[in-house]
Amino acid sequence: MSTAPEQHSEQQGPTAGARLAIDLGPLVVFFAVNAWRGIFSATIAFMVAITAAMLVSKIKYKHISPLLWFSGAMVLILGSITIWLHDETFIKIKPTIYYVMVAGLLLFGMYTGRNLLKLVLGSAYPGLSDHGWKILTRNWALFFIAMALVNEAVWRTTSTDFWVGFKLWGALPATFLFALANVPMLMRHGMQLETKEETPMPPSQ
Repeated sequence: MSTAPEQHSEQQGPTAGARLAIDLGPLVVFFAVNAWRGIFSATIAFMVAITAAMLVSKIKYKHISPLLWFSGAMVLILGSITIWLHDETFIKIKPTIYYVMVAGLLLFGMYTGRNLLKLVLGSAYPGLSDHGWKILTRNWALFFIAMALVNEAVWRTTSTDFWVGFKLWGALPATFLFALANVPMLMRHGMQLETKEETPMPPSQ
């Protein structure tokens, strides 16, 4: 009889490590296949991997986050256009569109009194005050706008291999460092760190 509550708690949602694997696993596949077979094979692999990540999230955790839905739809749509037209431009502008649209949604929600980041990641930041959520939302929105501009500059002025390398060695570390840089502010505004799990953050695709 004691196993039922444990099973129920396991279904509450993925751990921080599982969330990281679901969000970043498809990107790892993309990087690996690009190094082996090039951008077009990597795009196909990316589409398959993100579909698999969404299925795992739905089957194992009974939930697909709105940001994963959004990112998955963009990968499938722009990836399909990339393969159909044999034009890598479309997969390269995918991060720009993602960053701009997420930043726009965050800012719109913040200024209309509906904090969308809190709706998506609320349980990941226990104790955070409403003012803290507002600051965090603003910070992530500005970060995503900056990353959109950087992505545009990189893909338009460098080779495909350099752009892929930038996503791996530039964009991902920058996202992790930015998440960590927000922790002192979060602590000042009531967030409670009760576990040693990774600092939650919006997925960066």
